[in-house]
Formats: sequence, C-alpha cells, structure tokens
Amino acid sequence: MEDRACDLAAWIIENHGTVRAAAGHFGISKSTVHKDLTMRLKDCDRNLYREVKAILDRNKAERHLRGGEATRMKYKGRE
Repeated sequence: MEDRACDLAAWIIENHGTVRAAAGHFGISKSTVHKDLTMRLKDCDRNLYREVKAILDRNKAERHLRGGEATRMKYKGRE
C-alpha cells in the first residue's frame, strides 16, 4: 500500500491531477486515493506528502470553478 501511495503522489505531482483523475488513471476508488494520500503517505514519505498536500489544497480551493465549468458544458450539449 505504501508503494501505491507513492505512485499516486508521483502521478499527481507530475500531472497536477485531482483525486478523481488519479482514481480513474489507477482504476481505484476516490476514497482509496484520498486515504492513501492523506494518511498512508504521511507515514512513509513526509516530503512527498507535503508536495501532494499543496496540490490537493489548491485543487480544493479551485473546485467550485471546475464544477461550474462542468455544469456549463453539460447543459451546453443539451441545446
């Protein structure tokens, strides 16, 4: 599990990805990704954890913008 957490962290840092994108890429649930990155990674690699936490915090702060864009695109296709 620690290896998976490190792989997830490396992917998110490299791609500036979201938890949802990482879950899709690795074929696991969002809950698993979140738990790996917030709990398991902290225990096995503190520096990697800090880098990922900064990206996840930025994603959380921006999620209302991404959600609005997704909704706009959803309804744009119905016209």
